[in-house]
Amino acid sequence: MSISKLEEEVEKLQEEREELESNCDTLDICKEDDGCSKCDVYNKIEAVDEKIEELEDKIEDLVSADEEDD
Repeated sequence: MSISKLEEEVEKLQEEREELESNCDTLDICKEDDGCSKCDVYNKIEAVDEKIEELEDKIEDLVSADEEDD
């Protein structure tokens, strides 16, 4: 996968994360002390964060490889 495709995927995931996060504080479960640990939305945000991190690592690896080739 090319760097630009990976960057597009990161952007999409960031938008998805922002959308999930915008709903997060409005949920009743958020008022509970341990609400985040039981919240499906929060768990989805964490999963998206992990995917973003993985893609950013791939981008970094590709950029490093391109620099070494030059």
